[in-house]
Amino acid sequence: MSGGTRTPRDANGSVAGGFAKGGFAEGITPWGDPRGGVGSTMRAALYWAPEVDDPLHALGARWLGRDPETAATVPQPEIPGLDLAEATAEARRYGLHATLKAPFRLAQPFPALREAVQRLAATTEPFDLPPLVLENFGGFLALREAEPCPALQALADEAVRQLDPCRAPLSEAERARRRPERLDASRREKLDRWGYPDVFEDWRFHVTLTRRLSPEEEALVRPVLERHLGDIPARPRRVTSVSLFTQGSPEVPFLISERFPLGAAAGAG
Repeated sequence: MSGGTRTPRDANGSVAGGFAKGGFAEGITPWGDPRGGVGSTMRAALYWAPEVDDPLHALGARWLGRDPETAATVPQPEIPGLDLAEATAEARRYGLHATLKAPFRLAQPFPALREAVQRLAATTEPFDLPPLVLENFGGFLALREAEPCPALQALADEAVRQLDPCRAPLSEAERARRRPERLDASRREKLDRWGYPDVFEDWRFHVTLTRRLSPEEEALVRPVLERHLGDIPARPRRVTSVSLFTQGSPEVPFLISERFPLGAAAGAG
């Protein structure tokens, strides 16, 4: 089977074996574990992430303080009057990304998930991403697309559908964390059916860059973030791959396990 671009990591979290140290007992990766993550606390997610040669990748890593490609810690800008490390802690744990299929535990061995992602990538042609703009997204500062992108919506929809057989059902604790009592009937039904409430018509592309900020905090952060990003988000870019992120256990951050090229290029690896 042809695969994607793997990002192996060694025992120190540097590039060498697929997952960061601490992700699996005794350094076992999903490829060496006969369970392949089934029944464990490992989680996987399918995200859009900027390509490594896209300046947005490096800028995002510096803003959040961590590179999900290499697991390297990166110095963050300083903002007088605000602890940026604290304000980006949750976003840093997930890495710079936009969600296509939200994090889930595995119901099938890891190789089955890789095959499902490969099939999705192979049947999705590369497409142009609209310019990205910085917005207040429910109190969070995030990059959003400047205009609707049907191809992006279709990719997210298919990711939800095609990868769902690999998803283990939500535990009671996982469901409770989504606060179902606060969801309307439609989103609560999506939560129970797909494991996440914001799918299909409720899905919104967003690259989260902060926690929820007060108006006073946003007044401090936004000018610094706008200067940090410059015109990079608005530059033309194509979506040419999807990224499989993995989290070995709740205590460790998500890392890019593998990038899968879209379309005809998917069969060339």
